[in-house]
Amino acid sequence: MNDAPENHPTNDGRALIAQTERVSAPNYAPLPVVISRAEGVWAWDVTGRKFLDCVSAYSSLNQGHRHPRIVRALIEQAGRLTLTSRAVHNDRMGPFLAKLCKLANLDMALPMNTGAEAVETAIKLARKWGYRVKRVPQDRAEIVVCRDNFHGRTTTIVGFSSEAQYREDFGPYSAGFKLIDFGDAEQLRAAIGPNTVAFLVEPIQAEAGIIVPPAGYLAAARKICRDANVLFVLDEIQTGLARTGKMFAYQHEANGEPDLLVLGKALGGGVYPVSAVLASRAIMTLLKPGDHGSTFGGNPLAAAVGDAALDVLVDENLTARAAELGAYLRTALAKLPQGKIADIRGRGLLIGIEIAAAAGTARKYCEALLERGVLAKDTHAQVVRLAPPLIVERTELDWLVDQLRAVLE
Repeated sequence: MNDAPENHPTNDGRALIAQTERVSAPNYAPLPVVISRAEGVWAWDVTGRKFLDCVSAYSSLNQGHRHPRIVRALIEQAGRLTLTSRAVHNDRMGPFLAKLCKLANLDMALPMNTGAEAVETAIKLARKWGYRVKRVPQDRAEIVVCRDNFHGRTTTIVGFSSEAQYREDFGPYSAGFKLIDFGDAEQLRAAIGPNTVAFLVEPIQAEAGIIVPPAGYLAAARKICRDANVLFVLDEIQTGLARTGKMFAYQHEANGEPDLLVLGKALGGGVYPVSAVLASRAIMTLLKPGDHGSTFGGNPLAAAVGDAALDVLVDENLTARAAELGAYLRTALAKLPQGKIADIRGRGLLIGIEIAAAAGTARKYCEALLERGVLAKDTHAQVVRLAPPLIVERTELDWLVDQLRAVLE
């Protein structure tokens, strides 16, 4: 399946990597490969080598690379209208948001561009609700968050990270956040005080190493929040939009519905940055003109792409595919040699293989997989993250497991 390329350009990518490292800030440590084209679940480097993409741009490519319907929507809209700003209405944003709200069963949405922007928007909404509705004293609002969270890279967000490197040299930080352990409902109950306005949490901590909470955690957290008059805010930027085998990861439990839902990544279908926060009408209408905004948020190009991205998820039944193929892959992974594996965990097609400490770090296994035609990224030192596009086939997953077996043996 790792087909030989038709031709091999003399540039094997090293010159491009050297150029990039010379002119780009060194804030990433990419795998040593230069991708030049991609389609579906496959990507090719500048020499023509073919790779199964199990990174999916951190779940941005749930629909696959360059899905024809999404690319067609992008091109058709680019031929008509790309940007108006929110100074005027455009003919694409309303229909897109109506479709998104219906899918999420929430009343209203506020479109932005990146996941971090959407999280910042949710923070602002929660605080405004706290002051206007809960009547928390001004500038005293608190939001409970979890250790090992990953909600983005803005200064506000890294200020409530528990990862030392994310915070180092970026202070002073915004006050008003309280850290608790992920998956512990009783810690949440104890952390809530009179000034608590929200609990912000990921249904699965993807960046922390695909950490799945105990069964019933989200439902318990929602009930605790409701009983205490606190907003339950779910960051589904990585877990949402079919990735875990449900349209939204909270749907794996009964009664886990959020007050605010934060989406991004796959909302843009892998071709354009699109994010949004969804909430009830009562919460969203606390905002008035001038309170919040974005020049590009809700632009017609983004709306056209987002609309098509949602259609692909629904029409191609990618939620069911993620559930079925995720179970299939987990079963196959369980048959791998276990000597170097400490744990295998996840939901749907969001799976983490934790490498035993004695077997080295996950990075070396990702680099070995790269040599065998698989793009997979390490996270939190010991975890190989597997998140192929949801259009992947069983035969391709079989081939992936063969490559994993080879590098583990």
